[in-house]
Amino acid sequence: MNNIKNIAILGAAESGVGTAVLAKKMNYEVFVSDFGNIQEKYKKILLESEIVFEENKHSANRILAVDLVMKSPGIPDKAPIVQQILEKGISVISEIEFASKYTDAMLLGITGSNGKTTTTMLLYHILKKAGLNVAEAGNIGSSFAGQVALGNKDFYVLELSSFQLDGIIGFRPHIAILTNITPDHLDRYDYQFEKYIQSKFKVTKNQKNTDYFIYDADDKVILDYLKKHPIKAIKIPFSLKKEFDIGAFINENKIHIKTDNTHFTMNIADLALQGNHNVKNTMAASLAATLLKVRKETIRESMEDFEGAPHRLEKVMTIGGVSFINDSKATNINATYYALDSMKNPTVWIVGGEDKGNDYMELMPLVREKVKAIVCLGIDNAKIINTYQNVMPIIVETKGAEEAVKVAYKLAEKGDTVLLSPACASFDLFKNYEDRGNQFKEAILKL
Repeated sequence: MNNIKNIAILGAAESGVGTAVLAKKMNYEVFVSDFGNIQEKYKKILLESEIVFEENKHSANRILAVDLVMKSPGIPDKAPIVQQILEKGISVISEIEFASKYTDAMLLGITGSNGKTTTTMLLYHILKKAGLNVAEAGNIGSSFAGQVALGNKDFYVLELSSFQLDGIIGFRPHIAILTNITPDHLDRYDYQFEKYIQSKFKVTKNQKNTDYFIYDADDKVILDYLKKHPIKAIKIPFSLKKEFDIGAFINENKIHIKTDNTHFTMNIADLALQGNHNVKNTMAASLAATLLKVRKETIRESMEDFEGAPHRLEKVMTIGGVSFINDSKATNINATYYALDSMKNPTVWIVGGEDKGNDYMELMPLVREKVKAIVCLGIDNAKIINTYQNVMPIIVETKGAEEAVKVAYKLAEKGDTVLLSPACASFDLFKNYEDRGNQFKEAILKL
């Protein structure tokens, strides 16, 4: 990249603006282009940094005159301007690729269809508690590029989406974690699951035999891929079902963490986050921290005092003996499966939104076992109703968070749980999953 003098950045949100600030600091000629409106907070940063930008259009003549393009992860490759860039032979990379060239820090990359945010936050929490000079970035919080521009850390814990991984060339994490792979975002991958799988495995493509790849050994998709595609990194598995000489596993209600020279245990009952999926997230983060020589006592303490991420099985409050849980981040079937599986009490389930091609039958055993009533929260609920109408005595349709919460509370009894776990995207009624979760919480406060 040393001979590249100018860069165009597509998208002026967190990822794009962070890259623009870093590129300016590295003496690039920078041009930022957003096809929509730029939020005021990002416009302010661009103006203060004296970065040239445009909004509500893409000026092809300016964009096609650069040497390098950084495409924000939300922009698909099929976008007309991206197609023009690729046809001209201009390199298109992601923010994590660009930022990784300007830091000597150790990179810890975490991806997966579900659990990557929680695992990222867990690992960051451990390393912070251990006194390390660390930041979390990527698909969570502040952009990686923006943080590198502010000043280097010794470690970056990076949550990585498949879209971010699609734009890497040389990006190489010392430790890569793959939490699981289930069908998601298939509209971006020509509805071919194999393409999505390949995208996730890009997290390890540049790793060497001195690096580590931590993965779920219960995930058949991951295991099948590894059989056919050998990787260079040292493989370290975790599992709820198997035991390993090196890896993480369960025995007598304890998590065992074993590496070459370390073996310690944690009581599952003491973990701040409960549920099998969170046990796996704990295993993955603990393995990474152990490889980084963090003291076992620090890891144990971190897992016991960790506060979970908002909108991910977030306990909101209990009213009249009814517990409310916000799992708005559950935008696919697999995430909702984890949520329903962790329910201990009769559950009123709030579900629905913009469907991603869901097969709701996958949830049927858990719905029969755990759910007493369904409250639909979406514009088109036909698929949900058709799936469950013969097994669920009560299915109610609602068109907003406040209505959904009121209905769910009326249907619930003392000792029940109201669970918002939509299994769908939020864009039919909300700005994003955070907006959906926040409206859910605000509605509970009004009860």
